[in-house]
Amino acid sequence: MQILDTLDWITISIYFAVLVGIAVWVIRKKQSNTEDYFLAGRNVGWFVVGASIFASNIGSEHVVGLAGAGAGDKLPMLIYEIQAWVVLILGWVFLPFYARSGVFTMPEFLEKRFDARSRWVLSIFSIIAYVLTKISVTIYAGGIVVSALLGIDFWTGALGTVILTGIYTVLGGMRAVVYTETLQAIILVIGAAALTFIGLDKVGGWESMTQTVGPEYLDMWRPATDPDFPWPSLLITSTIVGIWYWCTDQYIVQRALTAKNIKEGRRGTIFGALLKLLPVFLFLIPGIIALTLKMRGELHWDSPDEAFPVLMSNLLPSGLRGLVAAGLLAALMSSLASVFNSCSTLFTVDIYKKLRPNTPEKKLVQTGQIATVFIVIIGIIWIPIMANISGVLYEYLQSVQSYIAPPITAVFLLGIFYKRINSEGALTTLVVGLLVGALRIVLEIVKDSLDPDSFLFLLGDMNFLSFGAWFFLFCIILIVVVSLLTPAPADEKIENLTFQTISAEEKRKNKTSYNWKDIAVSILILIIVAGVMIFFNGN
Repeated sequence: MQILDTLDWITISIYFAVLVGIAVWVIRKKQSNTEDYFLAGRNVGWFVVGASIFASNIGSEHVVGLAGAGAGDKLPMLIYEIQAWVVLILGWVFLPFYARSGVFTMPEFLEKRFDARSRWVLSIFSIIAYVLTKISVTIYAGGIVVSALLGIDFWTGALGTVILTGIYTVLGGMRAVVYTETLQAIILVIGAAALTFIGLDKVGGWESMTQTVGPEYLDMWRPATDPDFPWPSLLITSTIVGIWYWCTDQYIVQRALTAKNIKEGRRGTIFGALLKLLPVFLFLIPGIIALTLKMRGELHWDSPDEAFPVLMSNLLPSGLRGLVAAGLLAALMSSLASVFNSCSTLFTVDIYKKLRPNTPEKKLVQTGQIATVFIVIIGIIWIPIMANISGVLYEYLQSVQSYIAPPITAVFLLGIFYKRINSEGALTTLVVGLLVGALRIVLEIVKDSLDPDSFLFLLGDMNFLSFGAWFFLFCIILIVVVSLLTPAPADEKIENLTFQTISAEEKRKNKTSYNWKDIAVSILILIIVAGVMIFFNGN
């Protein structure tokens, strides 16, 4: 592992000087009302929407975790990274409903479609989900990256990054996040692309790499009997998690809702889907390159999660190494800043303001800042617990999401596709789903102390992908049965909020919001996704 040299530090210093300049400029601007602090304006074009969706998604947990999946024989996890087709579902299926309802948060949409109780549950559910997945994973990835790059211990790196980002987010709000996000993504993509090309050259090209690791290593489709990644469960659960993350999660959807109109919003999601095709080539392949070099005795790392930073520090030339290091650190800070802001938005707008509707704007901004501080502290506390759940970081992220996503996906999907679904069905599914998901996490942690023949052990030991698929089926049955046993929702309650109740005028409006170019690019994205799925079949 090579440490950064003087030229690298100069590159990092220049990059961070620009970021600090932007942060100071934003902090000096007036942040006295909630729209300014939490939303940073709502009038953006498709390019910014797409770049922001991509930048929000790509953090150091992606870089570290996806490279770790490539280096640690977890190639089936690739399926989560070619979900560009699910981003298209956001633009073509969900976004028109969100735009028509005039909402800004996802819990708010549930209140319009169902009732205030569903809004409460989803708000609390989402904040818990952020702490369990995004915050703790990003902090953990950040600790690995910072310690590997700067040569300091893990906890110093993790805490230092969190505290710095926390200060920056509390003071700057959403505007600070938005202004830095796209710049950080561009730097990271340039650096990771350079690493991929230099790495492939170092291993002697794709064919040479395949010969070293073996063609079967590059197979993302394992048999249905595989104990870790059975392909039917992988396909079903990754789709469920994808719809939750890309189509119903505040963290991502908020970007699409900032668009000027539905046309710009949909184009933004199409552009975001196009960008979403990049991570496979930029982050997963460097992980396989790192494994190849390790197998040849040319590189050493202890954990697959260290593959990307070790490869970067050993292969890249001076200066470029510093640029990628800066990009990694910045992506980490950008992801943390985004999720801190989304959490404080949900808490302040959907919980605190609901309880105290007459609170002055300035007090709401202060409440959001205090909420951010608390969320940071909870995220740090969760890290040691997280380390016990799954070995590789990326697998941990997907396993916890497999327990959180099914009830939310079921409620949103059936909510817009089936008008008979009512508030009782939605509420029951969200509450029971939250409890079952929490039970699964607890059982997974304590399963070694359970009787191996008991039902609880079976529930805690079942493959996380198979659990996710069966859990989703359970949620679908639950929401349908409860809805059919209780009164149907009033017609005026569901007007324009389900496919069966869209007015003729709204259908006409929707048809004018896209043209042949939007359709053509969407089809091209689907063809590329199918091509990647076929290519990684181990032959």
